[in-house]
Amino acid sequence: MPIIETLGPQARTAATPARPRPALRRFRPLPMPALDWNAEVERETAHLYERVKNVVPSVEWPFFAPYVRAINALKKTRNAVILAHNYQTPEIFHCVADVVGDSLQLAREAAKVDADVIVQCGVHFMAETAKILNPDKVVLIPDLKAGCSLAESITADDVRLLRERFPGVPVVTYVNTSAEVKAESDICCTSANAVQVVESLGAEKVIFLPDQYLASYVASQTKVKIIAWKGACEVHERFTGDELRRAREGDPSVQIIAHPECPPDVIAEADYTGSTSGMIDWVRKNKPKRVVMVTECSMADNVSAELPGVEFVRPCNLCPHMKRITLPKILDSLVTMQEEVWVDPAIAAKARRAVERMVNLKS
Repeated sequence: MPIIETLGPQARTAATPARPRPALRRFRPLPMPALDWNAEVERETAHLYERVKNVVPSVEWPFFAPYVRAINALKKTRNAVILAHNYQTPEIFHCVADVVGDSLQLAREAAKVDADVIVQCGVHFMAETAKILNPDKVVLIPDLKAGCSLAESITADDVRLLRERFPGVPVVTYVNTSAEVKAESDICCTSANAVQVVESLGAEKVIFLPDQYLASYVASQTKVKIIAWKGACEVHERFTGDELRRAREGDPSVQIIAHPECPPDVIAEADYTGSTSGMIDWVRKNKPKRVVMVTECSMADNVSAELPGVEFVRPCNLCPHMKRITLPKILDSLVTMQEEVWVDPAIAAKARRAVERMVNLKS
């Protein structure tokens, strides 16, 4: 195993600093739109329900539809775009989002957004990344408590101590980290490009932070020696190889695809391992009859809405942080211009170098 060392404590909780709110000086709060279900709302949202009718029961649509209609109208009023991660629920992913994708896609699109306001439907580090790349835009997250166990597992002080311990060794930081950690890094990566990023540095060894399982996967794909940190995703670390073996015993023809944040025994059972976008593309291309998608549950729902002929076999795990983002909170965010994401300009400037270096890396 080329991982030469795994370092660091398990997850800790970081304090949330007070944030200035300049958005309220630029945008006034608006009245809450009417949220009645009626024939007009049904007619105006019918084309959107067609996108999700395979995964959203018809009995639920009268609750979702007024919010969908109001959010899409407010986006025009605010000149706002909604970025939604693949783990968002179908009514968000398919009905109000303007840009969807994995962390790499969202980072790339955030750098090109032509809007006054960005609403990040994901977790806090994603909203910070959007703000880092768009310092003059208003970036909102509908719930500030939408965090990430990986982002909470390491601090900027930890990175500085690692640099002291391993002088001259470049630091690759997963985007699932705070702005302060990114600011102490040489380059960021996502699960989609982690191997490419590591090899782009031309170094014999790198410090790879903070996901120990993604580090293990990268180490299996490259000759570069990896110094790992002991962080983990609370969604992916709960999967086990045993449950996947049981799934295959029940149906030997089932296909298993896994995210590289999963433990090694899970990866060993998978027919394909890749980022969330990579997993989606694999299903689109191969159209398996039955598939176990080893990641957050909502992604299977989002792909199933598009490919109803594919049966998605659980197990899957819910991310409690992603599920903090809901249609009512998105609407409230656009009405009140809360919660605004702020990054200290000095930290943002340093973090931007690491993020842009990743975004600009040629495939």
